Amino acid sequence: MSEKRGKLIVISGPSGAGKSTVIQKLMEMRSDLCFSVSATTRAPREGEVEGTDYFFVTRDMFERMVRHGELLEHAEYVGNYYGTPSRYVEQRRAAGKHVLLDIEVQGASQVRSRIRDAITIFVIPPSLETLRQRLRDRGTDSDTVIQNRLKRARAEYKEATFYDYIVINDDPDEAAHELDSIITAACCRFEERGELLKL
Repeated sequence: MSEKRGKLIVISGPSGAGKSTVIQKLMEMRSDLCFSVSATTRAPREGEVEGTDYFFVTRDMFERMVRHGELLEHAEYVGNYYGTPSRYVEQRRAAGKHVLLDIEVQGASQVRSRIRDAITIFVIPPSLETLRQRLRDRGTDSDTVIQNRLKRARAEYKEATFYDYIVINDDPDEAAHELDSIITAACCRFEERGELLKL
């Protein structure tokens, strides 16, 4: 069977939902999956590699990319721009790789409006109380920051009505298996394999 075009998988979820752990487990399960590399205007941190961690660009370059429609989505965070270069994603998909984006709800909405066949998945904890406890257990945020993160999570829940799937991360292994199943099911859809029925 000829190499199929890869899927674009967009994963979002509130801070503390455990997305990073679940994504790491998913990446270990699938050799046909790659993580998208974002462009940013912030300076590289020690150990970060150009083209692996980020594409490091100037503000002028980034703004030019926005003007020329070269980003699937973009946002400004703490004074720096971040965005997903379309070309990188398209090259990987054309090579048959599924490309995974870990982005916020607003960015996912931008991608959805541009890439109709994107698979959107919202990862959540079993409850907001579980989320509160996870944020506390991190031991890195003040009570005020935790309250702000919970407030943001509630806002994201209200905005997340356009997602295709919801994965509940009660157990990271199980959540990764659900993500894996979603990708596999998308690859088995009739429009993907219907040509095999032609005699």
